[in-house]
Amino acid sequence: MDVLQHGGNAVDAMIAAAAMIAVAYPHMNGLGGDGFWLVHQPGQKPWAIDACGTAATAASLDWYAQRSLQTIPARGAPAALTMAGTVAGWQLAQDTWSVKNPAEQVMPVAELLAAAIKRAQDGIVVTDSLAAASQKVADELRGANDYQRVFTRHGSPVRPGETFRNSALAGLLKLLAEHGLQSFYRGQVAEGLAQHLSDCGSPISLDDFTNYQAQIVTPLEVSIDGAEIFNLPAPTQGFASLLLMACYDRLAKADWPEAESIHALIEITKHVFALREQWIADPSQVPVDLQKQLSAASVARIAAEIDLQGVAQWPRLAQGGDTVWMGAKDADGTMVSFIQSLYWEFGSGVVVPQYGLVWNNRGSSFSLVQGIRQLAPRRKPFHTLNPSLLIDRSGERIAFGTMGGEGQPQTQAALMMRHRYRQQSLAGAVSRPRWLLGRTWGDEDHGLKIENDLDADIVAALESRGHSITMVPSRNEAMGHAGMVKATADGGADAATDPRSDGLALTSG
Repeated sequence: MDVLQHGGNAVDAMIAAAAMIAVAYPHMNGLGGDGFWLVHQPGQKPWAIDACGTAATAASLDWYAQRSLQTIPARGAPAALTMAGTVAGWQLAQDTWSVKNPAEQVMPVAELLAAAIKRAQDGIVVTDSLAAASQKVADELRGANDYQRVFTRHGSPVRPGETFRNSALAGLLKLLAEHGLQSFYRGQVAEGLAQHLSDCGSPISLDDFTNYQAQIVTPLEVSIDGAEIFNLPAPTQGFASLLLMACYDRLAKADWPEAESIHALIEITKHVFALREQWIADPSQVPVDLQKQLSAASVARIAAEIDLQGVAQWPRLAQGGDTVWMGAKDADGTMVSFIQSLYWEFGSGVVVPQYGLVWNNRGSSFSLVQGIRQLAPRRKPFHTLNPSLLIDRSGERIAFGTMGGEGQPQTQAALMMRHRYRQQSLAGAVSRPRWLLGRTWGDEDHGLKIENDLDADIVAALESRGHSITMVPSRNEAMGHAGMVKATADGGADAATDPRSDGLALTSG
């Protein structure tokens, strides 16, 4: 908000917020992770940035076989096999804005990073979320000396309310402010990062830093009644989010009680996730044209295959993941839907103490056996990350998203079901009790979970249909941290953040 109030655009504001959230929520995201952008300027088509890392040139099947690994581990140096793309995404977002708006100035990077630098130096107050993640990985990362050095109190997990300082991360941000964001990939910073990763046993080399580039990509889109929804293409599960909402739009009836809507979304989720597992991987491995699969005819065909009279078999194995979603709108109406992640809490557990950052473990989504997600050098792993944007034909627009692995498409659909189809406020749509089919971050249960403050008659109706339900505490962090930012047709704004998170929703003017 400070950036917006000092004349910055929504892209500038998101870079500042992305740097700050990397300091404030180091267990869920950081400069060693990935990012995805969805940007819309009034009167133009949305544009998107894929800033996810590719597998290292040395990250081959043979590399793992030589180390007697039959699967890619979730932690340690063999899990740190993909480049960190998020900083390149920040740079590309600002560069793309400048190309599309040559008459307008962007704010200097040094100004955008200043608040995050100060917060890293002065310290953050440890949240319940950070403390819980620190406790959760305590045993698993007990032997990770660099992690212990930076993120624990002499081996003890940080506790809620404590002050946590990361002066090394402040130093890294200062270097980026002085030498430019590209210095993360070329020069002193890149050399230091590459050397440490190599010394730890990661397959990443300096050439992987030098050769990495974030990419402008064409968003996927799908039409629902009166609006278009946009999301990211493969390797993200944006396709699943769009197809889930489009099938619901096709099947929903105006007189449905909420229990019927929830039942429908659960059954649609099962069908959509099966297609996701067949189709979503590195773009070079995707066997179908995903945009064609979102055409009206294809959505109608897929929706017709879904049986809402019964309850399809479940569970199956699922993806988890830690993430942050953020949204912004500036005075000129530009909107950003943004997501940034390490994958699991504290990523691979590989920490670069010189720079105070954690390296991601997104590469553990690869498989070492034949299939569309098989590991190969320079491929991109499957991503649960996917920021969404709805553009109504009335002129109203909504940027929305959430963290939460498998829960991301489900929560996005829940937000739209409640706000668009049941006319609930943004705050009501975000805060109402939710459900989750499959596993999310910090959770091993693959079944259907429902927060225990959901209306008892809804739970009973779902059970009577045959759903097997596990009740979990209300406002459960496992349900994700959702958020919504709306630009109204008359130029106004509204925003809502999730009471399950430490998030904040601000509007001005």
